[in-house]
Amino acid sequence: MNIPEQLKFLNSHEWIDVSSPDSAPVGISDHAQEELSDVVYLELPEIGRQVSKGDPVAVIESVKAANDIYSPVSGEIVEVNGALEEAPEAINKDPFGDGWMFKIKLSDPAEAETLLDASAYKGHIS
Repeated sequence: MNIPEQLKFLNSHEWIDVSSPDSAPVGISDHAQEELSDVVYLELPEIGRQVSKGDPVAVIESVKAANDIYSPVSGEIVEVNGALEEAPEAINKDPFGDGWMFKIKLSDPAEAETLLDASAYKGHIS
């Protein structure tokens, strides 16, 4: 199972890379995409939307289920991965690369410290 060390995680399996707090990418973990199996649809948030940590901001559908995607931090949605609307299977193939879903400008970078690091997330899914 791939769990990149530089990422932070929510218990609900979203990841964020806070190394660029003005445009931090968010997606779902390798574990989550395996559990979902084949992703067939993704509803992305609107650019400019203000969100709070824990808000449902997107919807992902697979052959098994539909699930909300939650924002790991508070901030403004600054970009979405429009390529996923045509090819949502990229989430299964590369959840930490081409499968990122949206980017957020953090309103409070300290919030990221409340998220799980890679080690804690690995313990959470074990």
